[in-house]
Amino acid sequence: MRFFRMLLLSALTLVLLPVQADERSIQRLTQLLDQAQTLTARFSQLTLDGSGTQLQETSGEMALKRPGLFRWHTDAPLEQLLVSNGETVWLYDPDLEQVTIRSLDQRLTHTPALLLSGDISKIGENFEITYKEAGGVVDFILKPKAKDTLFDNLRLSFRNGVVNDMQLIDGVGQRTNILFFGVKMNQSIDTAQFNFKVPEGTDVIQE
Repeated sequence: MRFFRMLLLSALTLVLLPVQADERSIQRLTQLLDQAQTLTARFSQLTLDGSGTQLQETSGEMALKRPGLFRWHTDAPLEQLLVSNGETVWLYDPDLEQVTIRSLDQRLTHTPALLLSGDISKIGENFEITYKEAGGVVDFILKPKAKDTLFDNLRLSFRNGVVNDMQLIDGVGQRTNILFFGVKMNQSIDTAQFNFKVPEGTDVIQE
């Protein structure tokens, strides 16, 4: 999907010490996610195929409020809007004049967009987690425990306690890179933006 993309982190010059997938890994990731009860940011996205050829590049803005409220808007010309109010997810494509509506089920909680805003108490149930840390940089590797997921591997990186970027790799080697910038945490957010009103004349697909 077009709303899952990023730019690669620059190579670290420091040696990173690995930590095994254990309770410590879960606690460290939970700590970093939990400190942002609300978050807004711009993002840039880059999609590469298995050979490294660029497939698509987009940008946009996101907002989240924990738990479960999320808004991910990709700019034109490939405009798309993903909204969740914690129970329902809307995926709106204005070019197609089409919106897909579905309940927020277990499979959707494995998507990176909703991972950032979801119930962090269950993150250890859904993923095998390892991490590396040096100075102000922390890199987590998450591998879904379920088989029916949208990616095989997710790297989520923080700089100085703030989410910086993520990279997803799917079963055919396609890479989705997302870089966040202008990140603001724990500011007041209007919750009305986490509900979606279907525009008149839009085709509705209910799943």
